[in-house]
Amino acid sequence: MYGTGGGGGGGGEVSGRSREKQSLNYGDPLYWDLRYMEEGGAAFDWYQRYSALRPFVRKFVPTPARVLMVGCGSALMSEDMVKDGYVDIMNIDISSIVIEMMRTKYAHVPQLKYMQMDVRDMSFFRDESFDCVIDKGTLDSLMCGADAPVCASQMVEEVSRLLRPGGIFMLITYGDPSVRIPHLNQARYGWKIVLFVIPRPGFQSTEVSCPKKSILEPVPLTEKGQLPAGYVLEDPDSHYIYVCKKMHEFMGTNPVYRNQLEADGEQ
Repeated sequence: MYGTGGGGGGGGEVSGRSREKQSLNYGDPLYWDLRYMEEGGAAFDWYQRYSALRPFVRKFVPTPARVLMVGCGSALMSEDMVKDGYVDIMNIDISSIVIEMMRTKYAHVPQLKYMQMDVRDMSFFRDESFDCVIDKGTLDSLMCGADAPVCASQMVEEVSRLLRPGGIFMLITYGDPSVRIPHLNQARYGWKIVLFVIPRPGFQSTEVSCPKKSILEPVPLTEKGQLPAGYVLEDPDSHYIYVCKKMHEFMGTNPVYRNQLEADGEQ
């Protein structure tokens, strides 16, 4: 992939293939080919399963939308979205190994399509050809590789190009605003950005005195796009969900962070 990958490995003697994989990192395409060959395409979702992300997806992405899932890996998320009524999901990944595995696995599901592709160059697709782009770990993987800032910029530039006006880029990441907002808040993209935070799977809060907030309550951001001073995460290892809406007009050079949803109603 660049992004969502396979599951954990087993014990026993480390093979030559495993040793080679250990010498690589998440930003290296060869890492993902070796990982998928080693694991045989076992299903694995990075960060969060669809069941946890469903409230966000259903709120912002209509079921008839044309969706691009970047760095799909061997995740079940696209399959789960089809079961939930989504009808057109294009899945891409840097690894030809996992793409062939997934293409074979879902040959009987016409709503799912798979293509080997690098997120930094998606020129196969025309401008403004998707209603939604979803990334769960791909940008994070690029940030682990060589020339990370350049690679991240190339990916986000391509995402912006592919989104139709009014379209949504949903980024699920471990990166807090200090390291992700600079990549997202570029005037040339014209995005309005809403931030949400979701605890990691299995997290149990020890706080009993405060009422539990809805996960669909946006997180406030400062004028510089950062978390407010003194803001405390319920789960220190939370995942961040950036919902970036491509506006119809050019937004100029002013920051476009949003602390609350637009009154005109996000889908």
